[in-house]
Amino acid sequence: MSDSPYIFNVGKQNFDQVVIQGSRDRPVLVDFWASWCAPCQALIPLLGGLAEDYHGAFHLAKVNTEENQDLAMEYGIRSIPAVKLFKNGEIVDEFAGALPEAEIRAFLDKHIERESEGIARRAKDRLAKGDVEQALELARQALAMDPMHPKVVASAAHTLATAGDTQSARDAIEKLPPLNQEEAEVRSVLTELELREARDNLPDADDLRQRLDAAPDDSEARFQLAQRLAADGHAEEALEQLLTLMREDKNWNDGAARKMMLKLFDTLGDDPLVARYRGRIANLLH
Repeated sequence: MSDSPYIFNVGKQNFDQVVIQGSRDRPVLVDFWASWCAPCQALIPLLGGLAEDYHGAFHLAKVNTEENQDLAMEYGIRSIPAVKLFKNGEIVDEFAGALPEAEIRAFLDKHIERESEGIARRAKDRLAKGDVEQALELARQALAMDPMHPKVVASAAHTLATAGDTQSARDAIEKLPPLNQEEAEVRSVLTELELREARDNLPDADDLRQRLDAAPDDSEARFQLAQRLAADGHAEEALEQLLTLMREDKNWNDGAARKMMLKLFDTLGDDPLVARYRGRIANLLH
């Protein structure tokens, strides 16, 4: 066994305990390696570093195939390094060769919830139950642990923004590399922030409706009404107003209505409204 509580040297005698039984508690990444294999030697410290970085979200089991040929044969190892991920006693995914760190992280993130993700999720749960102070504390803790992980940042920033700390939410997102800021989850939170910030400078929805009743062709009033409705959580009404604006003048203000609809789609995710209004946009543009 290594000095790390997350890393184990495994052979036939403890494979069942560490890997099969252990994977029922948390995922176990099994690295089949050999001393003569140069790519193996490059991969070993990388996997060890990730085990530490993930704070025990998975355990790393290292199998020396020279000393454990029976295990290598049992698991069909024909070339090394070979890495297999076990969950609930079964292989759920695998890769071969010494992949770059970014690719291994992507591999892990498909199956493993980082500790920071769990904390960010708990922050959302606490906020939903009205415990704002605890939610903020957990969101900030998640950000401190993983300030460059887009999924964690998006979740924690959403909690911060919903709890009223929009500046901290925006600061967290702006620390991400530009490419990560374009990921769907992050864009969704950015749109939420824009709506919350715009809401403070918008008239009430009823006042905007009165303006439209008096002047139905007031495009600015209709766009502001859509913004206000979206910020207040009335997504379908907001989309309907934006679609009406597109029908009247789809190029108004450099296509602002269509751009706003696309941003709202980001916030809605897989809501059925997205497919419905994408179809209506397509029909309108043809």
